[in-house]
Amino acid sequence: MPEEMVIRKIFAVLEEIKTEQGVKLEKPMRKAAAVAVIKNPFAGRYVQDISLLFDYGEKLGDLLVRTALKALGVTPEEAKERVEGYGKGAIVGSAGEIEQPHAILHPKFGAPVRRALGGVDYCKAIIPSTAKMGPAGASIDMPIVYKRAIWVVSHFDTMTVSVPDAPMPDEIVVALALTESGRPLARTAGFQKSEVKGLDGLR
Repeated sequence: MPEEMVIRKIFAVLEEIKTEQGVKLEKPMRKAAAVAVIKNPFAGRYVQDISLLFDYGEKLGDLLVRTALKALGVTPEEAKERVEGYGKGAIVGSAGEIEQPHAILHPKFGAPVRRALGGVDYCKAIIPSTAKMGPAGASIDMPIVYKRAIWVVSHFDTMTVSVPDAPMPDEIVVALALTESGRPLARTAGFQKSEVKGLDGLR
């Protein structure tokens, strides 16, 4: 029997930037992260077949995107137009191994996220990720890109999250970040959102 995923806690955080360098933004720049702390079913032992974590990823992708949208105040019907950026990350506790958070983040996590944000044929950019091993309270910096084309320079960003009591040695912290726009006052030269064709996830 496959082991059921055990979630100890779920939470979301909203960041709203109203001014930057003393300049009041015409519209606040908003980011949200949804975080789940789960039990690592393979903690303390080597297991060759970790495909169970692929399925965990699919479930967590669905759960976390819905949680992050709620934190942003974005309805499922609004998500295609209002959410522009995304990124993901995970921290495995010391009784695990670095392959385990990657198994959650990569094979199946992205599909439900893309479906919720406009569809897999619309959100073509990779969902950038980072994973590491760390103690309780460790932070993770999630890279963020524009969901339709990764090279849009205005949307290169990061959101940092941490959980004071996680991961415990036998846990994994999994997080998803969503943004409503690019960086505040973005003005760096490079490929722009207005130039996006959205055909291949690059440009």
